[in-house]
Amino acid sequence: MPTSYLDRYLPILIHAGLALVVGAAMLTLSSLLGLHKPSREKGMPYESGVTPVGDTKHPMNVKFYLVAMLFILFDVEAVFLYPWVVVFRDLKMFGYWEMVLYMAFIVAGFFYIWKSGVLDWSKNE
Repeated sequence: MPTSYLDRYLPILIHAGLALVVGAAMLTLSSLLGLHKPSREKGMPYESGVTPVGDTKHPMNVKFYLVAMLFILFDVEAVFLYPWVVVFRDLKMFGYWEMVLYMAFIVAGFFYIWKSGVLDWSKNE
């Protein structure tokens, strides 16, 4: 049984130190022993098996980033449904109406985003 503060965390520190040493050793051995034969084909950007056409440094459409952020936002909001489901019976009607209000805010936000045209990719900017 651990008696001091260090005794409790010593196995974790040893494990973390060992993981760092093994990781550093793997990277070092790979760079020292690995074959280094650069070629034009190895230097090309990977495009999911499709040969890249044109310059790969063109700017992305801002709508891509907006949709990605909205996906993350609504995904995080959906995560809050799981704890509510677990304690639903204990919350009774208060919990039900609280979640109805929460879902109304989420749906209102979704309709606002939809009506403001953020999800419409057919419009040119």
